[in-house]
Amino acid sequence: MPAKTILPRATMLLISYNQAHCLREAIEGALAQDYPNLEIVVSDDCSTDASFAVIEETLRGYAGPHRLLVHRNETNLGIGGNIDQAVRRSSGELIFITAGDDISLPQRVSRVVQFWLERNRQPELIAAHLIDMDPDGTTRGEITIDDLAAWRSLDDWIRRPPHVIGAAQAWTRRLFDRFGGLPTGIVGEDMMMAFRAVADGRAVTLPKPLVQYRRGGLTNQQKALTATAVIRGLTRKLASTQAELQRLLAEARQLDANPAVRVWLQQKINKEAFVEAMFNKRGAAETWHAWRRAGDQPLAFRIRILTYAKAPWLLAPFFWLKRLRYRRLAS
Repeated sequence: MPAKTILPRATMLLISYNQAHCLREAIEGALAQDYPNLEIVVSDDCSTDASFAVIEETLRGYAGPHRLLVHRNETNLGIGGNIDQAVRRSSGELIFITAGDDISLPQRVSRVVQFWLERNRQPELIAAHLIDMDPDGTTRGEITIDDLAAWRSLDDWIRRPPHVIGAAQAWTRRLFDRFGGLPTGIVGEDMMMAFRAVADGRAVTLPKPLVQYRRGGLTNQQKALTATAVIRGLTRKLASTQAELQRLLAEARQLDANPAVRVWLQQKINKEAFVEAMFNKRGAAETWHAWRRAGDQPLAFRIRILTYAKAPWLLAPFFWLKRLRYRRLAS
């Protein structure tokens, strides 16, 4: 009689921060997974609303098949730091991410594990498609991401970075451990983990929607219809983006990546530094020096950022027309 197949342990990380209004659905989606060897780690990032109370209430008396671990950070660590702490408390070979405002379909883990085993556990990252969902829970259709198998190296990455969404990713513990986890300060793990997997040529896409992805989450971008909204988008993640890019550059050096990859990353770092310099309250002389130092950036980009930083009122007619067009399209 053949030996019974032992399925690998999988971990679902449910990370939350101030999402009390929708957290119950996310937890129920995790508990509803039909995969038999699943560990669920719920990690709240020191929420200031009732999130942790919702977690405790929803999980109270749970007697289902999954192993549960609940943690609350003593201070707010941000998305990257929260994920890092949650992974270090887990034990699965394959790690799934779900946010407190998204809902995993019951077959998400089992379908991805099957896909991974069919490929002899070789992929380091498996991304899936998503179901577009409004803040009120109304579903709109499918969100497709790029076929990551087309990105075989970081040389492919710099030609065109792939479109990925972390809410439907799973990645291996060995990938996480190889690069020392996630640095505190980044606001998302999706690009960093995909970058690492692509470096090995081991990122793939499962073209099935496995997560209901709620619009309006912590990292969701809204349509910018005013100069103020654009400025907010340009400046709100400067520190975290620079931290992420610096880490990617260090890892590219560690991997002895093609020099073109390192040049590309350095240019991205310089771009963020230029934006930061333009929006700092500097005098004309300092602004001019920062402008000259950014000679590796396209002239049109530098003019646009300078305008937003120093004379946004010049853009008022443009945004008036943009709002008018948007209203017409929406009506």
